[in-house]
Amino acid sequence: MKTAVLYQFSSPPEKNGIIKPLKKGGYADSGADIAYALKINKIPVITPVNFANPRIDLDWVFPDTFSGIAEAIDLGAEVLWLNTVLYQGHPIEDFLKSVKVVGQLPEIVDKYDDKYLTNHWLKKYDLPIPYSHLLNRNFNKENIPSELNYPVILKPVRGRGSQGVTKIDNKEELWETASSLFKSGIYGDYMYLEEFLSGEELTITVMPPGSYIIENQKLDLPNYWSLPPVKRFNHEKGVAPYNGVVAVMSNSKILTKGEIQEPKIQMLCKQCEKAAELIEARAPIRVDCRANKNGNYFLFDVNLKPNMTGAGRPNREEQDSLTMLAAKGIGWTYPDLLINMLNQCW
Repeated sequence: MKTAVLYQFSSPPEKNGIIKPLKKGGYADSGADIAYALKINKIPVITPVNFANPRIDLDWVFPDTFSGIAEAIDLGAEVLWLNTVLYQGHPIEDFLKSVKVVGQLPEIVDKYDDKYLTNHWLKKYDLPIPYSHLLNRNFNKENIPSELNYPVILKPVRGRGSQGVTKIDNKEELWETASSLFKSGIYGDYMYLEEFLSGEELTITVMPPGSYIIENQKLDLPNYWSLPPVKRFNHEKGVAPYNGVVAVMSNSKILTKGEIQEPKIQMLCKQCEKAAELIEARAPIRVDCRANKNGNYFLFDVNLKPNMTGAGRPNREEQDSLTMLAAKGIGWTYPDLLINMLNQCW
């Protein structure tokens, strides 16, 4: 089926005083990676221009506005790849009955993109979630919770990767950093604190149930399943650097087969798969996990829109995403990953 890729044209609306800032470029770079890789692998791709230049992101993707989506469909798109930030009321909702999509249901993203509420909800299902505390812009030194054990992590409620995530070492630093962020208005009226986990960090991509091609065999997988975990290293001040600044290929590597078979890692994968099932994910999600000083792992960030960059276009050799690194562990190339994702369109 003819496929068109959407990118994020504007910021999502404020939600209960919480802001999710627009990513520079709105994922047009990864959208172009996706469209280019599909096209050179003989998948029919609809683009805004007749002769898309591999070096120009916007030659390959359509804005996720009503008019941008309508244009893609008018040009023949039968599948829309939602490489964008979704929310309830997103323009795609007007088209879901007439086209297939690769991506999540907007109302699901709207609900679970609130990381504080999502983690508290998942905790009710006995998933290991770190302690957290919600802060609003009216907080002061006197009402900072006394039970905090520093260091702690300060995070946006509707964040993206490690952008805006800061390790806080004491009460005074918390006051100064949070006050500055609230004053800036970047993330709105709320942020949250999370216990600092000092151990190993792993990222686990969970795939939805469906029909897949793995090692030249067609497999019908009825349950959520994990790609091999990816280990993160070379943290900066206790936090994995934002992938828009440091390419993940330089600070991440897939676990060995022996490491993956360790009972603790197998259990962690099952817990991430349970989170995906509870959320009813319809496309891959990425779950960031980290161990405490005792080596016990916690799920600290469920990301319903994993970064999907991949090598292929000129000067993009270092742009494989965490999900792509994991996919290599089962023998997939970037086009293999994308085609298998495309086969799960709904």
